[in-house]
Amino acid sequence: MTITIYHNPACGTSRNTLAIIRQSGEEPQVIEYLKTPPSREKLVELIAAMAMTPRQLLREKGTPYAELGLGDPKWSDDEILDFMLAHPILINRPIVVTPLGVVLARPSEAVLDILPNPDIGPFTKEDGEVVVDAGGKRVV
Repeated sequence: MTITIYHNPACGTSRNTLAIIRQSGEEPQVIEYLKTPPSREKLVELIAAMAMTPRQLLREKGTPYAELGLGDPKWSDDEILDFMLAHPILINRPIVVTPLGVVLARPSEAVLDILPNPDIGPFTKEDGEVVVDAGGKRVV
């Protein structure tokens, strides 16, 4: 079974998501998308699979979003894709692909909805937030 995560190791949400996948018993293909950005075709495919628009996948925090004026509705989907390809940091993360679907794992526990084995046992995020308690119950 192949699971892929578009990952940024500097992002806590991305690290938590990767840890959840591994705790489920899977070793995913890890694509550090800032080093190896997806092609335009792959990005379009991922966005469609998540039933999103390119604008909905834009990341604002810690990116050139404001300086590029990307909050302006004048930008078309194609132009937003151009910006994402020129500045991969604008792509929100982590994106996870499994045989059960594709999700922007924000929050990280959203990945549980598409994992083949979502029964991961107890799991606590880096910041101490409990995702799954000792009894195996998902905490919301």
